[in-house]
Amino acid sequence: MSSLRPLIPLLIAAGILLAGNGLQGTLIALRGAAEGFSETTIGLMGSAYFAGFLIGCLYVPRLLRAVGHIRAFAALAALGAAGALLLVLFVDPLSWIAVRFLSGICFSSLFTTIESWLNSAAQNTNRARVLAVYRIIDIAAVTGSQYMLPALGIEGFVTFAVMAMMITLSLVPVSMADRSNPRPPAELRLDLAAVWRISPLAAFGCLAVGLTNSAFRIVGPIYGQSIGLSVSEIATFMSAGIIGGAVMQYPLGALSDRHDRRVVLLGTTIGALVSALIIVWFAGESPRANMLLVFLFGAFAMSLYSLSVAHANDHAQKDQFVQLAAGLLFFYSLGAMVGPLLASLLMQRFGPHALFSYTSLVYAVLIGVTFYRMSVRPSVPAARRRRFAALLRTSPVFVRMARRSRNHRSVDDL
Repeated sequence: MSSLRPLIPLLIAAGILLAGNGLQGTLIALRGAAEGFSETTIGLMGSAYFAGFLIGCLYVPRLLRAVGHIRAFAALAALGAAGALLLVLFVDPLSWIAVRFLSGICFSSLFTTIESWLNSAAQNTNRARVLAVYRIIDIAAVTGSQYMLPALGIEGFVTFAVMAMMITLSLVPVSMADRSNPRPPAELRLDLAAVWRISPLAAFGCLAVGLTNSAFRIVGPIYGQSIGLSVSEIATFMSAGIIGGAVMQYPLGALSDRHDRRVVLLGTTIGALVSALIIVWFAGESPRANMLLVFLFGAFAMSLYSLSVAHANDHAQKDQFVQLAAGLLFFYSLGAMVGPLLASLLMQRFGPHALFSYTSLVYAVLIGVTFYRMSVRPSVPAARRRRFAALLRTSPVFVRMARRSRNHRSVDDL
């Protein structure tokens, strides 16, 4: 634990930001519905967020080179806190869409800054431990923040004020952390054609994950509200999906290290498809059934991104990992810009269960693509498979942290 002590301020800041981001996503959906915004409008807000998220990932390295990590973090946190307050000062769809776009830029840039700092400060001897703690903080912060909604309520000013305070308070541990100015991450250069050549299946898999998982995160609260769940039940519903993914990523990843990764990806996609259809056909409006089944859905659906990236890494050369991470994140973000809007349009026309009908349709297409790719390309020999790493989609830097951790661990194992 002593080796992690210098990184504790950064990890605390990350936890505050992850909680604030998780809280904001659910609050926007529920408060927007209470204000009379349509499902389509709320979906468009989610699409705007992911458009800003992609822009932040692409351009924050320039900002870090220009002003350094501490100043960049301070400026971005100030903008994020101001955006949270603007949501309650100007309650209209266009303003909220604009603020969500700004929030996407701010949060993705803040996570890139934190993860770049952690990546620079961590040593090979404690990098795996840092990643494990960071993942635990992510799960605890995002799920725990959901329960602030029933405690504070979605009406009025209070929750927005608390959200702005959380973003502002993330400045405190950062300001008191190590004052060194780490090297900024390399600027992302997208070569989507090269990424597609490395692994068409992984590129399409990340696109599919963007189309589906973003829809669940953005309009899932509206689904819960539409079937009659209370605010506290919606918090549990959203948390169940996230925890399900956290529980199953490592077992599925370990299985994919030992067998053809595409077979595991195929089985996981089938699991996501079947669990989504079970929700449509059998969950109805039962709170217990929906919570249990969404845990099962999350166990499969939330694991698909890491499995897709791991499959792509099996086909990549060592000097292609950074380019590959950027390209796959782009494909994910492209899907995430479309998914919430498309799902919300279908929900508005066909009812709340159209959310999971839509996701099952996307998974059906991914299953077809997987079968096709298995027929035209041989599997990667076990000796050439790279070790699985469970990934967050907070920034491309996380992929670099995980890769460096795996590289060091594999050396230790020799």
